[in-house]
Amino acid sequence: QVQLVESGGGLVQAGGSLRLSCAASGRTFSSYAMGWFRQAPGKEREGVAAISWSGGSTYYADSVKGRFTISRDNAKNTVYLQMNSLKPEDTAVYYCAADPNPWYSGSYYPNAYEYDYWGQGTQVTVSS
Repeated sequence: QVQLVESGGGLVQAGGSLRLSCAASGRTFSSYAMGWFRQAPGKEREGVAAISWSGGSTYYADSVKGRFTISRDNAKNTVYLQMNSLKPEDTAVYYCAADPNPWYSGSYYPNAYEYDYWGQGTQVTVSS
């Protein structure tokens, strides 16, 4: 069982930065791949970034590549999403989630249905 709590969302102007954090409970955090998803009103949930159990592999959606950075600290049971050069289209509720597949090697795509545990979400609003 893993419980996830996101923090760090807020209102920022276009071009600004935010850092989201996701604190996890449970001793098995390091055995999960972790992902960040977002959902804007009227749109489907989108996987924007993911990281393997060790932090050695990462995935980014094309829409955020070069602007967002996912990282994790297994000693602190925390995963982060650094978001730079934010755009109004980044406005959404951001969720972190845990995938029981650790992602040891190979290609990876964050499918929401494969993630067992979800946080409550944090709102990110980017004004133009």
